[in-house]
Amino acid sequence: MTAKELRTMYVEFFKERGHLEIPSASLLPENDPTVLFTTAGMHPLVPYLLGEKHPGGKRLTTIQKCVRTVDIDEVGDDMHLTFFEMMGNWSLGDYFKEESIAMSYDFLTNHLHIPPERLAVTVFEGDETVPRDGEAEEIWMAQGLKREQVFRYGREENWWGPAGQTGPCGPDTEIFYDMGKPACGPDCGPACKCGKYVEIWNNVFMKYNKMADGSFVELKQKNVDTGMGLERVLTIFNGKTNVYETELFWPVMERLELFLEERSGQEPMPLKNRRIICEHIRAVSVILGDSKKIVPSNTEQGYILRRLIRRVIRLLKQAGLDYSHLCELAEITVRQYQDTYPELEENHDFILEQLQKEYALFSRTLDEGLKKASRYLENIGKGGVLSGDLAFKLYDTYGFPIEFTVELAGEKGYGVDVEGFRHRFREHQEKSRQGAAGKFAGGLADHSEQTARLHTATHLLNGALRAVLGEVEVDPAVVRPLEEGEKPRAPGMKYRHYAPKAPVTVVRGDPLRSAQYILDHIADSYWEGVICFNEFAHWFEDHPVEELGGSLDRFEHARRLFRALRAMDENGVKHIWAQCPDTGGMGLAVVNRLNKAAGFHIVDA
Repeated sequence: MTAKELRTMYVEFFKERGHLEIPSASLLPENDPTVLFTTAGMHPLVPYLLGEKHPGGKRLTTIQKCVRTVDIDEVGDDMHLTFFEMMGNWSLGDYFKEESIAMSYDFLTNHLHIPPERLAVTVFEGDETVPRDGEAEEIWMAQGLKREQVFRYGREENWWGPAGQTGPCGPDTEIFYDMGKPACGPDCGPACKCGKYVEIWNNVFMKYNKMADGSFVELKQKNVDTGMGLERVLTIFNGKTNVYETELFWPVMERLELFLEERSGQEPMPLKNRRIICEHIRAVSVILGDSKKIVPSNTEQGYILRRLIRRVIRLLKQAGLDYSHLCELAEITVRQYQDTYPELEENHDFILEQLQKEYALFSRTLDEGLKKASRYLENIGKGGVLSGDLAFKLYDTYGFPIEFTVELAGEKGYGVDVEGFRHRFREHQEKSRQGAAGKFAGGLADHSEQTARLHTATHLLNGALRAVLGEVEVDPAVVRPLEEGEKPRAPGMKYRHYAPKAPVTVVRGDPLRSAQYILDHIADSYWEGVICFNEFAHWFEDHPVEELGGSLDRFEHARRLFRALRAMDENGVKHIWAQCPDTGGMGLAVVNRLNKAAGFHIVDA
């Protein structure tokens, strides 16, 4: 059976039983700000589960795109995935346990032809707040299951939701497929991690709404929310032992194997790494292809996306593969899913563009970061723990997500102080918030358009300089009208920027990250290999060399920065236009020195 056939079979089964098919929603949930991604088919339906009337009626079915970040570290085993397709059906105040369980059993045994003896189910055993679900247990046995096929578990195993911090939830009954492996012991059951049982379907009986204070309030409308993982069912139905043997992964896996065979003198890539690459390529392609156009960043959904992409980049580069291989694997995924999810084809260019940007940004710091990480680990001794401060330094300087560092250290037998990293990261966030709170606090000299534009440009420029040379502890720069008789810094300028005379402390930053920031945010114009910075050069004029700290003076940093800009642009940056009209300050001599040091043509306005 193909994935297309399974999707069609599932949807048609429920349409025949009065359900309306609804399309998959975006991977960014609109009704739940407490989660990053749509983790289940119920996310888009939260208002209707709470009682609002759905225009399609009380019975619905769909196949929803989902991403679950809790499974990232498990990827590479036989079944766990970050992106997956959830086949689901819902009753919004219509049928409840009996009809839901009967339909699930019918589909599994009469349509997928799974032998009843290969099924096992679990039910909620109850606790001090909610009683045991004996009703579901009796319904399963009425369908034909034996008592030894029905297992009772607590809230950790058989309570679903809410998807975020609050919302609809309730006891569930989970359906497992017995893979035929011998029991791992006398207490072996679906809750074991031995691999004997694989979960394929979950029927949630939503009777409660969890409130912000942690209490559970019974819903007026009793709902059913079921979810069946397409990839797992396809694996089992086709007699495979893992999802990577199915048509959903094999085309990418096959092409990756071909790339690896074409190498010479390289170590074989471990199976787990090959699986991670295939799974993450599929996940990032679908996330980037989403209608909301998520992009890699250091926060929220963008952080997860960046973490997945950078994990792939490291594994590819480790195997001697590069950006072209990354994009070719993504192309295969887009072709695979373009009929099911047309937005992937619509966003085809955007997907490849974002992969290219992230590869360019990360690959140039990756090698140096790996060397630095190796030195850190060697210094702490075999089996030691990398400090939170050093883990944060790898994140802040080289763009290593903490999970990336943990994985890297684990491969070499080291641990990482993750809590120490989080403490350091929170300190960093707090400093950033304190800095942001002072933005625009002083107000503008007037409300003309030019003043507003110059004021905004000043803040952007300060941000760029912090990215270039680290945090600069100064009051915000001031934009003010020229005083009577005052000489303008450039012909036609009515306003001027000046830095306060108070001493400043500058800590060196990373030229590569600085270059990317400037390309993205600061360059006034960028065309045909020319970058123009208005007022950029004045910063070098206003700060003495000795304030830059250490041996990396302003000219050396400028040289590295401009070379990084050149490397960041695939066509090559040929010219830097730095407007510095006052020869009495920075002057032509300084410009000429920068020209020589950086290897660029820097024009003095």
